[in-house]
Parts: sequence; structure tokens; C-alpha cells
Amino acid sequence: DDGVTEHMGSIDGTGLKFGVVVARFNDLITRPLLDGAIDTFLRHGVKGSDVDVVWVPGAFELPLIAQQMAATSKYDAILCIGAVIRGATTHYDSVAGAATNGTLTASLNTCVPCIFGVITTENMEQAFDRAGGKAGNKGSEAAVTAIETANVMKQLDLSPKPLFLNMDDPESQ
Repeated sequence: DDGVTEHMGSIDGTGLKFGVVVARFNDLITRPLLDGAIDTFLRHGVKGSDVDVVWVPGAFELPLIAQQMAATSKYDAILCIGAVIRGATTHYDSVAGAATNGTLTASLNTCVPCIFGVITTENMEQAFDRAGGKAGNKGSEAAVTAIETANVMKQLDLSPKPLFLNMDDPESQ
């Protein structure tokens, strides 16, 4: 025995609550990604009433709403779903980078897992492949990640301890 303790989050979603923020842009792709995520949540024990879905215009808007939802402390994790397709977006690199960095920042700012379920592809064919086609459903995979990460946070008793939210609140100092 080397004394090392290993922790891994369970994929049992019973009792967990999730926020899902979905980009409406490219909804031919984001709708099946959302359907895959919701189906996965339900199959892993999450009640439908414990999933709140919020639609935003595009991937660029995902991080702000994810951060604000996470800051409410109502959710064990937030799942961001979007599709940024190079052929359909002239500012592909900017939008993909902003969504990626913004989702990470929302997680770090709130200490609530904000999971990146945004697919970035060269074309619509690749996007369809990842939204339930031959490459599986990335929305479903992201939902499993959300469950597992929320569970490891609980297992380690890492309840959200935002570093600088509510800084003006004298009770938080």
C-alpha cells in the first residue's frame, strides 16, 4: 500500500441539479446536442425537473449566462452547448476562443463546474457527425462530464467558494 488516495466522480446524477445554456445559432446542431445531453442526464438518474435550459443567441453569449447561473448556487454544474462552424462563421477563431476561455473563466470565477459542450468544426458535415452522427453525440458526452465533475466536487467537499464574487458583502470578508 503506497498510501495514495484516489478520487473519481460517480456518473450517478441522482439528486444533482444542472443548468444548461444553449446557443440558438446553428440550432440544427445544438438542438440534437441538447437532446443528447438531456437524455443522458435522465438515464443517469437526474430528474427532468432538476435541469433548467436557457437559450442564448450564440456561442459568444454562453459564458456570461453560465457564470450568472453558477453564481446563484442553485446548480451543481452548468453545461454550455453550442456549435461554431468555420464554414458558417467568418469570425470562427474569435467566437470559438471567446466561448472556450469564457466557459473556463465562468468555472474559475464561481467555483461551479461549467462544462464546455461546444463543438468546433470545419463544416456542417463534421458538426452533424458530432451531434448524433457517426462520431456520437458530444452533448451526451458533456452531460456525463458534468455529472462526474459535480460528483467529485461533492466527494471532496469542494462546495463553491468564489474568490471574488460578492466582494462588497462584509459577511464574506
